[in-house]
Amino acid sequence: MQDRTNTIAGWVLFSGIMALGLSIVSGMYFHAGDPEVPENPGYAVEVAEDEGGESGPSLAELLATGSAASGEAVFAKCTACHTIEQGGANGIGPNLYGVMGQSIGKHVAGFAYSEALSSNGGTWTWENMDAWLKSPRGFANGTKMSFAGLSKPEDRANLMLYLETFGGAPSKPAYDPEAAAAEAAEGEVDGAGEGPGPVEGADVDPVEAAGAMGADQPVPSE
Repeated sequence: MQDRTNTIAGWVLFSGIMALGLSIVSGMYFHAGDPEVPENPGYAVEVAEDEGGESGPSLAELLATGSAASGEAVFAKCTACHTIEQGGANGIGPNLYGVMGQSIGKHVAGFAYSEALSSNGGTWTWENMDAWLKSPRGFANGTKMSFAGLSKPEDRANLMLYLETFGGAPSKPAYDPEAAAAEAAEGEVDGAGEGPGPVEGADVDPVEAAGAMGADQPVPSE
C-alpha cells in the first residue's frame, strides 16, 4: 500500500515538473514576458475602386429636364457664405452673380481665392461646375471652401440652372431625347411574350406546302 502511494506521489511530482518546464520553454519562445506590438495593428483590407462612375441620366439630360426653381431651394445651403444678386457683397465666399462661364477662381476681382482654385485654369463650364459642386476638394485639392459637396446629380443640375438665371451661362450640353430613348431601349432585354413577333418571309407555294405535309416525318428511334 505504501509503495502504491509513493508511486502516485511520484507521478504527481513528475507532472508538476513537466508543466513548469513547458511553461518556461513556451514563455521563452513566444516572448510572454516581453510581448511585441506590431507596427501597424490589424490587417489592411484593399477595396477596389468603383470604375463605373455615376449611373443614371447624363448631365445634358438633367439640365434639359431640371428646374431653376428647385435649384433655388438647393442654393439655400450656399447662402451662409455666398450672395448671388448683382452687386451683392462678398461673404466668406465670393458673390456668385454671373459666375457661369467666367474664369475659375478669378471672376470677382480682388477676392482672395485659394491658390488651388485660382491656378486651376479654364472656365466655369457646366461640366466643371458640376464637378466642383460634387466635391470642391476633389476638384481643387487645397481649396478654402469647406463645403463637402452635393452628392445628388439632380441637385447639382438644378443649382446650376438657378445660377444661370443670375447673369447667364454658356450653351448647355446638347441633349437629344429621342437618341437617349433609343440608347436606353438598346440595353433592355425582352421579357416573356415580348419581342419583334413573327418574321414575315416569302409566300409559300401551295403545292410545295402540300408535299411537305405528306412527306415522312422523323420518329424517335427505339
